[in-house]
Amino acid sequence: MTDLQRAGNARPAKDPPSRRLRIEADRDAVERDLSRLVLTLVELIRQLVERQSIRRMEQGDLSDEQVEVLGLTLMRLEEAMTELCERFDLTPDDLNIDLGPLGPLLPRS
Repeated sequence: MTDLQRAGNARPAKDPPSRRLRIEADRDAVERDLSRLVLTLVELIRQLVERQSIRRMEQGDLSDEQVEVLGLTLMRLEEAMTELCERFDLTPDDLNIDLGPLGPLLPRS
């Protein structure tokens, strides 16, 4: 085996515990940020489904019964989002991630 092959098979020595990088994270901040991210994704999907539903209603693709069920479902989902935002002390603006030059993620409704 050549020196190059031995070097490629060598495993780096483990750092002693004192040299390992430790990240001190505030558990509450991590939970809040994760909740914010998840709720942002749910809100984005909710808005997309709502827009698609409105398009289908305007095109006449849905029966009156389907429109009624869809309307109630969307209202309940919006209420659930409001409750979840309150539970995690978030506002709708907190969910609107700034994408820099692309602007905000969620359109203003």
